Amino acid sequence: MRKASRLLHAAEGAAYWAAAAPMLARLPAAVSYRVACWRGDWLWRSQPAKRAELARNLRRVLGEELTSAAEHDFTREWFRNSSCEALDINRLHGTGRALRNLVEIRGQEHLDAALAQGRGAIVCSAHFGSFDSAFSLLGACGFPVTTIGRWQHNYTAGLSSAERRFWDRVYAEPLRRHRNRPNIEPWTGRFDVAARAASALRAGEVLTIAIDAPPLDSDLDRAVEVRFLGRHARFLPGAVAIAQATRAPLLMCFAYRRPDYSHQVLEISAPIPMDADTATAFGRCAAAVSAAIARSPAHWRYWASPADLVTLGLLPAEPEESSVLEAVPLVEIAPLQSTEAGGTSLPAASETSLRLPSGNEACTRPVPTQTAGAVWPGQPRNSCRQGRSAPACRRTPWSWPFSDTKCAPGTASATCRVASASHGKVSDPAMASVGTAMSASRLVGTSQLGSKSAVS
Repeated sequence: MRKASRLLHAAEGAAYWAAAAPMLARLPAAVSYRVACWRGDWLWRSQPAKRAELARNLRRVLGEELTSAAEHDFTREWFRNSSCEALDINRLHGTGRALRNLVEIRGQEHLDAALAQGRGAIVCSAHFGSFDSAFSLLGACGFPVTTIGRWQHNYTAGLSSAERRFWDRVYAEPLRRHRNRPNIEPWTGRFDVAARAASALRAGEVLTIAIDAPPLDSDLDRAVEVRFLGRHARFLPGAVAIAQATRAPLLMCFAYRRPDYSHQVLEISAPIPMDADTATAFGRCAAAVSAAIARSPAHWRYWASPADLVTLGLLPAEPEESSVLEAVPLVEIAPLQSTEAGGTSLPAASETSLRLPSGNEACTRPVPTQTAGAVWPGQPRNSCRQGRSAPACRRTPWSWPFSDTKCAPGTASATCRVASASHGKVSDPAMASVGTAMSASRLVGTSQLGSKSAVS
């Protein structure tokens, strides 16, 4: 029954993005966004488990004093916002005027003044509202925009080439049309990211980044801890590293949807002071994101992803559901070694395959030999790990590519990873030497969007 329900929602989501949303975007805004809200309400009613998870995460982070009425309103608004995003993207077709007419930009004078200094400008946001559309909207308004981040559907494990082409056409293509250059894709060890970011700023462009992406396990040693939503959270401060290295002004921007859901307000702040160490300066940016979320909690995407909230440090890590872990060496069987804690660890010699027996398809991927359950370099947060059951390591065919996708059964380690759409970490550009570039690029890391659980 659950599998049939997942397939139904996946098919409905694909049909909505491929056919319904493009047609609705041609109708008057009052009509099209009302239909999108009806769809959001239907998803809210038909997905009780996801609705309960959203409410639970809101309550655990924002406080138990959150009333049931407030939970009801926040969760329903979250589904509505996700459904309306498809219309925002489709209204960017052509010149983008159809979306520009619905968005009021406040603080554009701050961006104009920043660009007038001749060092470009860095505009940071979060996975908040229609942030991707907001970045492209700046391009449609005449600003030369380049985004640091990745199109997730190009890297999500298990997607067929047809699925990648599908999501590239319905999601990425309208956004790319209004961006000056291809996205700068950050990956660990790629120092050209710093040089390309510096080049864009020297050309007087607007560099856009979503700064709230949870760092990958392999990047946690480079993360900084700052106050966020009244707690301590971990982020990669790459945007601040760029700003301090290039002396480019850094501004914050957030898109808020108005009560009619069709109109939005894009607020651009004055430049954030960078006259402090990296962690302190990034803390100011994180405070701006916290204020935006406190003002409109339903706009933040990560409420649907407890795994990302745990990685950020906003929720405590919960014990994985217990399961017997089978060690299946690829070449020959090697005995498990006892640990002081009474458990077992993998032998420290050959490459080993982890198989999770659960009665369903198992997730198998080769990993470097480390202690059982340890994280290997480059491992995504949402990959198959010790204790993960097979249902948590599956992807529904044709599901929204930014959903909580795990590594597909049998996927090779090189492709079994989850990447983010447009929200990476960044590295220091405008470096005076190769050593400076390499040092700054370490702050870029490889952050990911993780579970961008849009309801499509």
